[in-house]
Amino acid sequence: MKELIERLRAFAPAERVLENEPMSRHTTFRIGGPADALFFPANADELARSMRVVDELGEPCFVMGNGSNLLVRDGGVRGLVICIGEPMSAISVEGATVRAQAGASLARLAREALDASLAGLVFASGIPGSVGGAVAMNAGAYGGEIRDALARALVLDSGEAVWKTADELHMGYRNSDVLRRGMIVLEAEFALAEGNHDVLLAETNELARRRREKQPLTLPSAGSTFKRPEGHFAGALIQEAGLKGFRIGGAQVSELHAGFVVNLGGATARDVLDLIAHIQARVKETSGVTLEPEVRIIGEA
Repeated sequence: MKELIERLRAFAPAERVLENEPMSRHTTFRIGGPADALFFPANADELARSMRVVDELGEPCFVMGNGSNLLVRDGGVRGLVICIGEPMSAISVEGATVRAQAGASLARLAREALDASLAGLVFASGIPGSVGGAVAMNAGAYGGEIRDALARALVLDSGEAVWKTADELHMGYRNSDVLRRGMIVLEAEFALAEGNHDVLLAETNELARRRREKQPLTLPSAGSTFKRPEGHFAGALIQEAGLKGFRIGGAQVSELHAGFVVNLGGATARDVLDLIAHIQARVKETSGVTLEPEVRIIGEA
């Protein structure tokens, strides 16, 4: 690990190459043990160089965005974690086309589209993720999905930067070839439509109101804990199983929306994992439906 740190710091300042960094500082769950090394690349070149270093040294590597859909186990993450964030977050608007680097937040992307009176990204205005993560998992909410607006994405595929369309990425429900094949999103291009600013603003405000009323926005979480099972809603199944408000340690099924597991303060990853397992068992028992986690789980126990 010492050699990995030294080689990264040969082309990036020490403040962007951290050792034994608690991942609880970098996930919206506010949970997670330390990463052996955490790197914040400033551009695509640094990202590619860091990938070459881990390949040459045989170190494991995980790439993340802003950690909004991530649970890191208490033992932390071995090897290198690459966090694509603020240094790679430029957004540009040309006509009805919006281009955004992977580190840009979805909220900012939706705001830029709104400011330009462009329709197609209102649904994304309250999703607490980055553009790269959103493309990778085809993020969605309130009937919209990233693939609906995505024209193409620049991805690092087997060390080569290539543009791929949404169809070529085979984007499905909370999945894509980015995840299936271990690609890294560098930037994305969205094809939007001209809209009425006042109408778009009203729609954005309405979705914000609905989120405030129905989602536990004041507590740390990773968003919706489970994928939507076909023909059902996870939150409804969990509530019907009598688990709303149920807790293990510092982890609780939200009292506001049963589809969210929240950190009441001091929750460990073990608390969350035990709660997820309990929810799955109870829902299976009461409804016969198997719930599959939407949150990504990494690291060592």
